[in-house]
Amino acid sequence: MTIPRSADLASDVLTHSYDDMFNPPGLTNFLGTAQVDLDVFAIRSVNFPPYSHGDTITGQLYLDGRLARSYGGEVEVVWRPDHVVRSTTIDGLSLRSTTACAPGRPAVVIQLDLEGLPGREVRIGFALASTATRSPSGWLRPEPPSEPNTLTASDGRVALLGTGESGSAVSLQGFAGQGEIRGQSMVETTVTLDEAGRGRLEYVHVLAETVEECGEHYDACATDVPAVLTAAEQHWDKALADAFDPAGDGFSGALPILETSSDVLRKLYWWGVLGVIWFRRDNPASVIGRTYDTLMPRYWQTTTFIWDYSLSSLTHALLDPVPMRKHIEHWIDLDTHAHFGTEWLTGGPVGYWYSVNDFAMTRLVRDYVRFSGDGEFLATPVGQDAVRKPVGEHLHDWATAWRGLRKDHALADYGGIDNLMECVSSYIHEVASFNAANVWCLRVAAELADRDGDTDRAELLRKEATEQAGHVNELYIEGAGFWHARQPDGTLLPVRHCYDFNLVGTTMADDLSETQRAEMVEFFQRELQTPTWMRALSPYDADAAFSLRPDHQWNGAYPAWPADAGRALFALGRGDVALDWLPGLAKTANQGPCGQAHFVEEAVPAMAGGARKSPPQFPYLIDWSCSSSGSWVSLILEGVFGLEIGLDGSVSANPQLATLDPDARLRGLRVGGTTYDVTAAGAIEVGVTAAG
Repeated sequence: MTIPRSADLASDVLTHSYDDMFNPPGLTNFLGTAQVDLDVFAIRSVNFPPYSHGDTITGQLYLDGRLARSYGGEVEVVWRPDHVVRSTTIDGLSLRSTTACAPGRPAVVIQLDLEGLPGREVRIGFALASTATRSPSGWLRPEPPSEPNTLTASDGRVALLGTGESGSAVSLQGFAGQGEIRGQSMVETTVTLDEAGRGRLEYVHVLAETVEECGEHYDACATDVPAVLTAAEQHWDKALADAFDPAGDGFSGALPILETSSDVLRKLYWWGVLGVIWFRRDNPASVIGRTYDTLMPRYWQTTTFIWDYSLSSLTHALLDPVPMRKHIEHWIDLDTHAHFGTEWLTGGPVGYWYSVNDFAMTRLVRDYVRFSGDGEFLATPVGQDAVRKPVGEHLHDWATAWRGLRKDHALADYGGIDNLMECVSSYIHEVASFNAANVWCLRVAAELADRDGDTDRAELLRKEATEQAGHVNELYIEGAGFWHARQPDGTLLPVRHCYDFNLVGTTMADDLSETQRAEMVEFFQRELQTPTWMRALSPYDADAAFSLRPDHQWNGAYPAWPADAGRALFALGRGDVALDWLPGLAKTANQGPCGQAHFVEEAVPAMAGGARKSPPQFPYLIDWSCSSSGSWVSLILEGVFGLEIGLDGSVSANPQLATLDPDARLRGLRVGGTTYDVTAAGAIEVGVTAAG
């Protein structure tokens, strides 16, 4: 099996009770998103930009007049890219719902199947709610916009229309078949189980601008809900196939096919690929065309964070280089020192400066050029007015921007908590991570200078990189394996955070002594690594008491951190530690795409054997999925297969696959206009020349 279908990516059976530590799955049709709720039927966060519902819950199920979730009990959930199945048993009645986003429409459909005693009559009710609106500006807050709505009956349908005072958007939701409206917000019907003890009903939810538009989409879906479910599966199967097909029309590039007998390799690779495709948005309301969101389905819809996009940089460069270039150009047109990303309804900036931005932009340009072969991009003038210059000169500016961030010391000061990890109060100012990244960026800029024939500039940049690497090493705590963060007054705060391990390991491993490398790995194994995940911050760190947000604290980690830690292990010469860890990590790829954070096993019990996705409620505030999943593709390609791709298109490999699959192969790696196959032995086999 080399190319996945929707069924191949199904989660394990995920069992939860009401208000457990459970993050319910999301769905997308590439136009918008929805999220199933905690009972067997309800949905929430139904948003199809520019129209939104906020995080409103609707469709809460009533059985014979009683709220279904009030019975307690367990709900079993199975997620697939095309749909979510939820199952439970209440009062001798088995209920199974299948929820999907309708392809090409701002709509969600749910099919509810019932099973019990033949002839039993069951009164089914759905409590509906609506907060439909269209914001007159961009979505600049974590939660999508919403406004109070009034519900009224829809003529000729067992459905309710939701409209607000602004009149800017309409929702339409209800039964696809027979029933009646009860009170102000309930639709009801009675289902009589057939001689086999089975019954079925269907629900449709549409969000659009006008009543007429809602009605058109509603009727098209209600006519044949099973056909909509089938279309959703076909829609997703095509997207997955296109991701590996250079001739497909779904993406402007293609990823290499992984041929392997290792379930571990295959699962982690597909996990990374899925987690990027998942965020593709082909919404006509986007002012910059195709985009890739960062979180879903609850927070920051329509926003692309530069940091998260860069963590999947290699994946974007292979899979979809055309929108990648457009994003790079768009971000250059704005001041990347004044925001953390952009919002695609307006194209405008969002938030405050993230310290990563110079490193992220350098990485994005480098990956785009080396995989696309579009070297002319470096000479292309981009930017507004006075800052318009060739992209290569912008890269030089990013690589040297740290000079302007120095205060009284040789290293750059990267600001306060909001500019860095947001929930680690000691990880501020002169941190090892981004100062190590500066060393790498200087060397990338030197590589560009050499490419342009400016050997004097290249020599100066490399000399400066070596000097800065020495200054970064001044932050190292000998014998400990971790680093200090220097404060403006010169105070050195010890910080046991994985980001120093990850970035120092992946950007300046060759500038470390053998002793440092060994101590760093020992620290990682002792205080950060867990069987199926990792801690972002050591529980021995003094700041571990500061926050419970698991993306950057002691109780879990952001999804890119284990993948990047794996690459760091390879760079530090301990690929064996990474390879031994992969089978445990693969157990966590069992709940759909990567969550914004997963808990470590000591904090919260595992979910079906994998590190549990963290929930959205306070104090965790974690979304169900995150676009930095592409970092797992980087781990497989650059770590396990040891791929190195130069700016000149050169390809080499140093695989470490003997313990997992000595016969594994990458087929169809596209670099510039050429395709390559890469074997587990490191052989590079040139394929046919790609067109265009």
